[in-house]
Amino acid sequence: MADVWQDAMDHAVAAARRAGQVVCEALLGDREVMTKSSSVDLVTQTDQKVEQLIIQSVKKKFPTHRFPFVAVSIGFTVNKQMQFGVVFSCLEDKMFTARRGKGAFCNGEPLQVSDQEDVTQSIIATEFGSSRDPEVVDRIFSSLRNILSIPVHGVRSAGTAAINMCLVASGCVEAYYEIGPHVWDVAAGSLIVSEAGGVVMDVEGGPLDLMSRRIIAANSKTIAERVIKEIQSFSPPRDDAPSLLTQ
Repeated sequence: MADVWQDAMDHAVAAARRAGQVVCEALLGDREVMTKSSSVDLVTQTDQKVEQLIIQSVKKKFPTHRFPFVAVSIGFTVNKQMQFGVVFSCLEDKMFTARRGKGAFCNGEPLQVSDQEDVTQSIIATEFGSSRDPEVVDRIFSSLRNILSIPVHGVRSAGTAAINMCLVASGCVEAYYEIGPHVWDVAAGSLIVSEAGGVVMDVEGGPLDLMSRRIIAANSKTIAERVIKEIQSFSPPRDDAPSLLTQ
């Protein structure tokens, strides 16, 4: 019997690699930069081209599927559960993949989260988001100060939620947290982390809600819960808010 999920994931991997080639080629030329929700929430023509490349590719191959979560990653859900996730880092030529119950891989090699349980020896990844509301900025920097003062070994930022989560899955960092990324930024990475042996949770400690725009991904519940104690949480507009779904 044909494995429909493997077929879908193989197609997603091929689409992600084609999209990565578009991104790499664009780095050599001029780029037109536009804005989305604010002056610091940027999007380029390449972003839009890549998104359409992936969506159209999926529609052609699987006409009954709804479009996937697209950014630098591709994911597919059934009943709100991720079935597979793909993240391609074109600059490093690394293809991160995961399928529910089948494990996580980078270029075909199995991924495993770090076994570090001492938070003081841990590297934590985060991003600062696109909101410049003073109250939000205060909470972001208060969280960062608290986490640095645990103390942790260091804080890193790879620039995208998807890559930060792949760093957790690869054992390069022990945790990543952020308030503000969208579902298409974290959907694929959440499965990759889970399948690599890590945990994904809400920043207040509950189950992960992909639409909440609040996430912590960590190598273990121990590290996640220790970092959560220091996060000054807030709730951005949800991705499934009625006003967004009607746009």
